[in-house]
Amino acid sequence: MYPSRIVCLTEETTEILYLLGESARIVGVSGYTVRPPEARSKPRVSSFLHARVDKIEALEPDLILAFSDLQADIVRGLIRQGYPVMTFNQRSIAGILQAVRLVGSLVGVQAKAEALAHTLQEGLDAVAAQAATLPRRPRVFFEEWDDPLISGIQWVEELVELAGGEPIFPERRTAGLAKDRIVDPADVVARDPEVILASWCGKRVQPTRIAARPGWSEITAVRHGRIHEITSSLILQPGPAALTDGVSAIAASLRAAVAPA
Repeated sequence: MYPSRIVCLTEETTEILYLLGESARIVGVSGYTVRPPEARSKPRVSSFLHARVDKIEALEPDLILAFSDLQADIVRGLIRQGYPVMTFNQRSIAGILQAVRLVGSLVGVQAKAEALAHTLQEGLDAVAAQAATLPRRPRVFFEEWDDPLISGIQWVEELVELAGGEPIFPERRTAGLAKDRIVDPADVVARDPEVILASWCGKRVQPTRIAARPGWSEITAVRHGRIHEITSSLILQPGPAALTDGVSAIAASLRAAVAPA
């Protein structure tokens, strides 16, 4: 038998299961889950770094889905209590598509998962084709956090490129840990992005604060008012949202930046 009582400790696996038509298997979700909206009616059992083990136990899961080294402490405790846990660690577009296929395999719907991955790839191909028509590729700084200043993780930077932009810190993209993507604000000024995309997980982006940083008034993106928030639930979850609405939001910002005046 395939798992029928699944707890998802992050949003992306929840969204994948819904898109596969397997939402009935989900018995618990992360408290940060917003996609799809109907998933918020499921019992909430965790934040990103903490889980209510008592709530999880009460749900009697036969599979728990987690994400990354950041949930290692949660996972360790659950494994010691005898629960089967699958921890994903996708950090790229290819990794996200692989995660879709793996989730489908775990619940016995491989064909549906393959079809979903194919549909997501087709959407990305359409974005790339549209990007190829842009008159030029603007320089882009993706700001994942404001203090310290952190540049975008791999899948985000890949989506910026796919949508027609040129990330200004390509050498940092493969660093999985946020501490390895901390950048000096002066380096952002020196690399002069034409567009600033920002997504601060858990709080709203404040463009005026970004523009007011010392020396940033000289940045092309600031001078032309091209500071755009990408909602964190659309882009900072390595799942279908990033490959659909997230990349679409990026592409819209880049098209506006290079549109004829």
